[in-house]
Amino acid sequence: MKYILPLLLFIALSVFLAIGLKLNPREIPSPLIDKPAPAFKLPILAAPERTLSQADLQGKVWLLNVWASWCVSCREEHPLLNQLAKMNKVTLVGLNYKDQADAAQAWLAKQGNPYNVSVMDSDGRTGIDYGVYGVPETFVIDKRGVVRYKHTGPIQPGDLEKLFLPLIQQLEAETA
Repeated sequence: MKYILPLLLFIALSVFLAIGLKLNPREIPSPLIDKPAPAFKLPILAAPERTLSQADLQGKVWLLNVWASWCVSCREEHPLLNQLAKMNKVTLVGLNYKDQADAAQAWLAKQGNPYNVSVMDSDGRTGIDYGVYGVPETFVIDKRGVVRYKHTGPIQPGDLEKLFLPLIQQLEAETA
């Protein structure tokens, strides 16, 4: 018995370790999937006297990309966002997260601005509503305003062709 109990404990721990090693650490499940996108009304980065809300985007498939000028990983994915913007296949909304407006505008001027519009989430409340763990994160939202996909971390080169573009095409084909 004194050898069997440690052996059984070792086998149980090995099973849990093997299961854990097969999980993707970048996949963080979102409770928002297939639920309405959280409401927001935020100032537009380029024109702070004007606001944008999620209701303004009803009837469109759109991506909400959470970014900041201080975010190193955002710099990594930014060329892909510029590439996506040139394709003109989806409305790309930037959520400038916990950033200074002047720093964000300077960053976009230097890196290129892929966004149809970017809004300021200076206090991070909208990010909290969306369950943002960190930047960058990207949400795909359908014509009815329902979150259909959440991508945590920077978008990688293969992600556009394998994930985003097919999903956008599928959602565009659906009726609102």
